[in-house]
Amino acid sequence: MQTFQAIIIGSGQAGNPLVHNLADDGWTVALIERDHLGGSCVNYGCTPTKTMVASAQIAHYARRAAEFGVHVGEVTVNLAEVVARKNKMVAQWRSGSEKNAEKRPNITLFRGEASFTGAHTVTVNGEELTAEHIFINTGTNPLVLPIDGIHDVPYLTNRNVMDLEEAPVHLLVVGGSYIGLEFGQMYRRFGSEVTVIEFMDEIIPREDPDVSQALRKALAAEGINFHLSAQATHVRRDADGTLRLTVQPRNGGDPFEVTGSHILLAAGRKPNTAALNLEAAGIETNRGFIPVDEYLETNVPGVYALGDVNGGPAFTHFAYNDFQIVYHNLFHEEKISTAGRIMKYALFTDPELGRVGLTETAAREAGYNIKVGKIPMRWVARAIERDETAGLMKVVIDADTDRILGAAILGINGGELVQTLMMLMMADAPWTLLYRSVYIHPTLVEGFFTLMDSVK
Repeated sequence: MQTFQAIIIGSGQAGNPLVHNLADDGWTVALIERDHLGGSCVNYGCTPTKTMVASAQIAHYARRAAEFGVHVGEVTVNLAEVVARKNKMVAQWRSGSEKNAEKRPNITLFRGEASFTGAHTVTVNGEELTAEHIFINTGTNPLVLPIDGIHDVPYLTNRNVMDLEEAPVHLLVVGGSYIGLEFGQMYRRFGSEVTVIEFMDEIIPREDPDVSQALRKALAAEGINFHLSAQATHVRRDADGTLRLTVQPRNGGDPFEVTGSHILLAAGRKPNTAALNLEAAGIETNRGFIPVDEYLETNVPGVYALGDVNGGPAFTHFAYNDFQIVYHNLFHEEKISTAGRIMKYALFTDPELGRVGLTETAAREAGYNIKVGKIPMRWVARAIERDETAGLMKVVIDADTDRILGAAILGINGGELVQTLMMLMMADAPWTLLYRSVYIHPTLVEGFFTLMDSVK
C-alpha cells in the first residue's frame, strides 16, 4: 500500500492544475491517467477542434476574397496538411502537460486504469494506493447511439473524425448541437457535402428558437442540409462503401433514406466511470455521472468529482473553475462553491454563438417579469464593413431589478462579445449602465448601443 496526501484520477482541465498546485504546496500526489495527459480538451476537444476550425475559416475567407477585391485564384484544401498542423498543436500542449508533471518530484504518475477498492483506496496496474483526498476527473466519451447496424459500419466520433486526411464526399452528422455543427461546417468548408439529422425540432435546442433558426439559416446558406424532428434508426453499407441511413420523422411520417460516405455520431456523451468500481467506495452515481454538492464533494467525504464526470456543464472553463473551488477550500476556512455560477459557453461555428445566463424561454418559465432587447447583426456597422452580418444580438433583463438575466450574441466574435455582458452580471450591475453609453466606433461592441436601445 502506497500512501499519498492526494490521489487524482484523470489529468483533465481540473486534474492537471490541481496536481501541479498541490505538488507545489509540498503535497505527495498520485496522478493516474490511462491515456494522454491534458485530458479531452487538449487531445480530442478544444485544442484540435478549434485549430482545424481556423483552417476552415481561412479557406472560407479565401473563397470569398474576390468579394473584397482580392483575387487569389483557385482555393484548394490539403486536409493532410491541416491534420498535421492540428497534430503539431496538440503535441505542443500535450508535451507541456508531460513536462509539468515530470519537473515536480512529489508527483508520482501511474499510467493505467484506476479502480476503487474502498472509500479511500484505489488500485492501478496491480498497485494499491490510498489517500485522504481523492479527486475524480475522468471526463466523458462519445455516446454511440443505438442505431440498428451502427456497429457494422465504420462510424466516426469527435475522437477520430479529425484524423481523416481526405474530406468525406458526403458527411452524415447525427446530432445538431455543438459538436455536430462545428464539424459539419468545418468539413463543408473543406469541400464535403454535409447533412445534419437532429432529433429535436430545431438545432441547438437549448437556445431560443430565434437564435437556433438564425444559425441554421446561416449554415444552410453555405449548403448544409438539415433534417429536423428526425431520428436515425438504421444504417447499412453497400458493397461500394456507400452508407445508407434510414431516418424516421418524429411527426409520424414515412421513413426515408439518406446516403453518404461517412457518418459522424455527435449526439451525446457518457461518463468515464464504468471501470472505476465506484460501488466498492460507496460512491453514488446517476446514469453513470457522479453527483456532487456545491463544493464538488461526492456522498463519500473526502472524495470529489470534477469536470464533465459530475454531470455539470461540460465545458473546459467550468472544469477549471472546479479546480479553483476545491483547491481554495482545501486551504481556507471561508469556502467558495458552485452556487450562483453563471452559465456561459460558446459555439464556434461561423457565425459564432456566445451564450451567458438564461435564455428568454428559460426566464419566462422561471416566472421572471422580463424585458428583451434584440437586433440583427446587420445593424452593427463593424459587421457591415466586414460583410459578416449573419446572426443577432439578444439580451434578457429582469424588469423588476434591471439586472441582466442572460444574453446571446450570434455573430462574428460572439463568444468574446457576450462576456462584456457577463461582467455586468457578475458585478450585479443594472443593464442601464450600458444604455446609450459611448462606444468606440466602429467596433462590434458598439452594437450594444442599438441593442440596449431596443430593450422593451
